[in-house]
Amino acid sequence: MAKKVIMRAVIGLFVLIASANCMYSSTSDVVELTPNNFDKLVTNSDYIWVVEFYAPWCGHCKNLKPEYEKAAKALKGIIKVGAVDVDEHKSFGSRFSIEGFPTIKIFGANKNKPESYNGARTADGIVTEALRIASKKAKEALGGKSSGSDSKSKDSKDVVELTDDNFDKLVMNSEDLWLVEFYAPWCGHCKNLAPIWASAATELKGKVKLGALDATVNTVKSSQYEIRGYPTIKVFAPGKKDSDSVSEYDGGRTTSDIVNWALDKLAENVPAPEILQITSEKSMKEACDEKPLCVISVLPHILDCQSKCRNDYLEILRVLGEKYKKKMWGWAWAEAGAQPELEEALEIGGFGYPALAVVNAKKMKYSLLRGSFSEDGINSFLRDLSYGRGGTAPLKGAELPKILETEAWDGKDGQPPQEEEIDLSDIDLNDKDEL
Repeated sequence: MAKKVIMRAVIGLFVLIASANCMYSSTSDVVELTPNNFDKLVTNSDYIWVVEFYAPWCGHCKNLKPEYEKAAKALKGIIKVGAVDVDEHKSFGSRFSIEGFPTIKIFGANKNKPESYNGARTADGIVTEALRIASKKAKEALGGKSSGSDSKSKDSKDVVELTDDNFDKLVMNSEDLWLVEFYAPWCGHCKNLAPIWASAATELKGKVKLGALDATVNTVKSSQYEIRGYPTIKVFAPGKKDSDSVSEYDGGRTTSDIVNWALDKLAENVPAPEILQITSEKSMKEACDEKPLCVISVLPHILDCQSKCRNDYLEILRVLGEKYKKKMWGWAWAEAGAQPELEEALEIGGFGYPALAVVNAKKMKYSLLRGSFSEDGINSFLRDLSYGRGGTAPLKGAELPKILETEAWDGKDGQPPQEEEIDLSDIDLNDKDEL
């Protein structure tokens, strides 16, 4: 009898330990997914799945939990709802390009191209979006449309259509990394690759260019690159291009395979980002446009922090730009007081200068550095943002602030304004004002 009691206690202890390491209990309507069961339950399933990629220590994930379970309960019997602990299964997160927590993706008609959920983190928002995708899938089936596709479907908007005429101008004369698919319209493998290629092009937008060339029509280029079968994918290295810069793609044929392979290849060659001074709308756009995040610093006025002081701060930013260059973020700075609307929008200045904020121009949100403006302080701040930690706030007016035209810093020390000399020769110092 005593042995049975001890055994039950041990089993209970193991259950408690397992529950402590898992966000959702075995009685929850949220299905626990792992690399071992994911393809069987999700990828190879006819059901629509809503999947959360989370980390148990993530504060935002803990805040989402009650709403996510509420959504799972509401969708029970209609749409499947699951969750993956990416902290435990770290390599699995890269399959779907998970960069922050929580990330929610909806696996609809095309399981190789899940849709990212960017709506409100509420049960109502999640349920509404899941039902919208379910309705879309049903209407496509009713209309006889397939989820897979034509190589020139509307989903291929981010794939550049290449020809014999524009190939050299767009690819060979470009500094970008290019992946080019040589295809034939009648090729079944090409049709299967088309939606995957389109999805990868969208995920890589602003980082790597993906193109497609009909080799049955554009015979000059297909002959030049000795295309013998379809689809054939060629890689054109970043930077100045010649015959030595062309190689064969040797990665997998899923969206995540293509995206991860391209980013790894890009990381081998990507230079450290330039830390651009914000002096106009054009410079702001150059620094931050089409970047996943933009790191913006406001440095003290040159009269408060001369050239050596300013260069020390810029060196910190250059070191961190090198460290995070694979992220493909934008990096920019402005002088204190030069861009008042930018400072107001990012709440910069209340804690003094230098100050720093990270902006997500796509979502119109930002996060302000509240720690020290030092290499360690900024690094900790950026690392937390990378993992979905740290608070964010919406930009005022849901738009980027107005940027004023200013002079670029010349790299020299600042000179205080000269006081105007007053000519006292015409003043009679013996005169007295009348009372």
